[in-house]
Amino acid sequence: MYYVLIVLFILVCAVLSLVILLQQGRGGDIASAFGGSSSQAAFGARSGATVLTKATAIFAALFMILALALSIIGQRGSSGSVLSGTPAPPPVGAPKQTLPMPGPTAQPPRAPAAPGTPASK
Repeated sequence: MYYVLIVLFILVCAVLSLVILLQQGRGGDIASAFGGSSSQAAFGARSGATVLTKATAIFAALFMILALALSIIGQRGSSGSVLSGTPAPPPVGAPKQTLPMPGPTAQPPRAPAAPGTPASK
């Protein structure tokens, strides 16, 4: 279900971007920069809601709903933490445990004899 919502979210994002880019700007021409658009209202010409305006509102609402749903499902998901499979580190004050080395017990090597002294066997 999570991956289906992700794919749907990506499609909604793409369509929303296209719908926004297809819309005509309001009062962005050179005449409005020099006060030539005095016949328009304060925030641009008032026009009826076109198909692109309605599509923008619908896809914006879908974008917000899907983003909220994905964030809720992502927190509850079984994916867990990145560190959920690693063991906990030992406490700071705990002594380190060493394991004995397996194998035959041998005498430690002797120090080399000093020069001029006979080596004892």
